[in-house]
Amino acid sequence: MSTETETSQPEEAPERPTWSRVLVFGAGTLAVLLIGATIGMLLTGATSEEPVPTPGADSVAVGFAQDMSVHHEQAVTMANWARDHSTDPAIRQLAFDMASTQLEQIGRMKGWLMLWGQPEQPIGDYMTWMSGAGGHAHQHSAPSGGATAGDAPMPGMATTEELAEMRSRSGEELDVTFLRLMLRHHQGGTDMAQYAVDHASVPAVRTLADSMLRSQGAEMDLMRRLLAERDAQPLPFP
Repeated sequence: MSTETETSQPEEAPERPTWSRVLVFGAGTLAVLLIGATIGMLLTGATSEEPVPTPGADSVAVGFAQDMSVHHEQAVTMANWARDHSTDPAIRQLAFDMASTQLEQIGRMKGWLMLWGQPEQPIGDYMTWMSGAGGHAHQHSAPSGGATAGDAPMPGMATTEELAEMRSRSGEELDVTFLRLMLRHHQGGTDMAQYAVDHASVPAVRTLADSMLRSQGAEMDLMRRLLAERDAQPLPFP
């Protein structure tokens, strides 16, 4: 009695949903950023003539990493919106570059905070690490300090109402609103970055802050030029 041999085909694995791939990619990106921050800090300590002590909770290094991460996170939110909703290639490219750069910097700063055993968010008021005439003059309340909805937590940051206004606009109105808000946002972070350059005890923090000053300075010049091309003026900044 003859029997036919059936060739079994291997079952194909079900395709992973798109949202799952996005989550895996996002987690992998964050892991790479944290590993990079860890290696960077270890190399900095290994190549220094003297080991750099772990900064304390009230240090410039920790305060800068915590507050600038919060400041950057809003910039990434605004840039992502402009990138996805503007129809102007120049605006979309600028927004993409800003979001990519600041997201990488957030990864570094949060990686440092993890290494130092410090929380990602400040406890109490923002910018208290900036002592002297410049620091306390700009002190702002952190969420745990009682800031009300709609307040701008730190200099240059947009309020809830301003973000809603940006999202409600389209075309050139969206581009101008984004440029105005982001230019002011960059201006607001300048004092923090300069203070970290001048006072942070950790060399890697000073280097990052200096990089922010240089790259965002160039971006501010570009945004002023883009606003002028659209017959628009920057927002007032104190």
